[in-house]
Amino acid sequence: MKALTWQGKRNVYVEEVPDPVIQQPTDAIVKITSSAICGSDLHLYELFGPFMDAGDVLGHEPMGVVVEVGSDVTQLAVGDRIVVPFNISCGHCFMCRRGLQSQCETTQVREYSSGAALFGYTKLYGQVPGGQAEYLRVPLADYNHIRVGADLPDDRYLFLSDILPTAWQGVEYAQVPEGGTLAVMGLGPVGQFAARVGMHRGYRVLAVDPVAERRAMAERHGVLTYDLADTVVEELVDLTDGRGADAVVDAVGMEAHGNPAVRFAQNAIGLLPDAVAKNLMDKAGMDRLASLYASIDLVRRGGTVSLSGVYAGEADILPMKTMFDKQLSLRMGQCNVKRWVDDLLPLVEDPGDPFGVMDLVTHHAPLSDAPALYETFQKKQDGCIKVVLQP
Repeated sequence: MKALTWQGKRNVYVEEVPDPVIQQPTDAIVKITSSAICGSDLHLYELFGPFMDAGDVLGHEPMGVVVEVGSDVTQLAVGDRIVVPFNISCGHCFMCRRGLQSQCETTQVREYSSGAALFGYTKLYGQVPGGQAEYLRVPLADYNHIRVGADLPDDRYLFLSDILPTAWQGVEYAQVPEGGTLAVMGLGPVGQFAARVGMHRGYRVLAVDPVAERRAMAERHGVLTYDLADTVVEELVDLTDGRGADAVVDAVGMEAHGNPAVRFAQNAIGLLPDAVAKNLMDKAGMDRLASLYASIDLVRRGGTVSLSGVYAGEADILPMKTMFDKQLSLRMGQCNVKRWVDDLLPLVEDPGDPFGVMDLVTHHAPLSDAPALYETFQKKQDGCIKVVLQP
C-alpha cells in the first residue's frame, strides 16, 4: 500500500510499504477514506526526530471502512464505517473505567513512562503505524472505533478522531462559569473548535492568533478575534473589567512564537546523534512558552488555564509565584476521546452543524500531495488551516 512516511526533519514522502495484517485476534483492518494532518504532526516533522525511525508511517486522524476483523472481534463487521480515535485504549482497565483513556494501563508505553499508545506518533507513544495510508491496523478494535452512519460526508465525522474531542475536553477542563468569558490562544484547528464549543455553550469568546485567515474563520462563528500584538493581553484584560478572562484555553503548545534561544536549542538537539538527543529532550528539553505565559497573565485571579496544545519539555520554567498568588487552576493532558463521544456524536450529526465542522477544511488533497502540504501547513501558507487527505 501507499503510506506517508517520516524520513528525517522536514522530510516526509509517500512510498510503498507492506499492507497491514491481523496480528492479534482483537485487531481489525480499515481501508482509509480520509485522514487529516494534525498540528501535532508538525512536531514530528520538526522536533521529534530522535524518537523516530526512517519509514515510520504518520497520521492519527483517520476514518474508513472495515475490510477485515480478527477472530475475537465481536463489535465490528466488514463494511462498517468507523472513525478511529487517535489514542489506543482497552476500555476496561482502571484508567479507562474512569474516563482517562489517554492513560490506558493496557497500552501505556512504560519504556518511556508515557501514557496510552497513539497511532503514528513516535517511540514515546508506541511507534504504532499511523493512518496517513491506504490501510490501517486497529488494535483492540472492539473499543477503538466510533461507528458512524453512511449518509453524511467524511468531513462531518472525521474530526471525532482527535481535534473536536480535544477542543471539547479543553473547554470542559476550563470550567468557565455560566455566561463567563473564555479566551482561546491560537486559532489552528483545535483553537477553532475550542472557540466554537465556547460559543455553543453561551460563553463570551475572545481569541488570539497572528494569522488573518484564521481570525476570519473564527469570526464567521461569532468569535471576537485579536491579532498577536505586544499589548494583546492588556487589551483583553481591559475588556474584562480589568480582571482577565474566567478561563483560557492554550491551543498553541510548545512551538509558540517567541524565545529564539529555546528555538535554537531545539534545533541543536535535533542535530545530535539520536541516543544523545533523546536524553537531552527527556531530561533538559524546553518548550517555547510564550502562549502559556500569556495565558497565565490573561486569566483572572481564581481562574483556570486549560492546556490543549502539546507540551513536551522537562525543564520548562513556570512563573510559580504568579500562579500561586493568582490562585490559578491548571488542567491539561492528551484527550480522552472515547469519554466525549456520546456528547459529541449527536452534535456532529445535527443538521444545523453547531460546531461548523463543514467550515474547517481548507485543503482536500490526494495522499500523494501530503509532503508538500506538510510544508504549506507548517508555514501557514495559502490560507492553510486544515488538510484532509484521501488515500
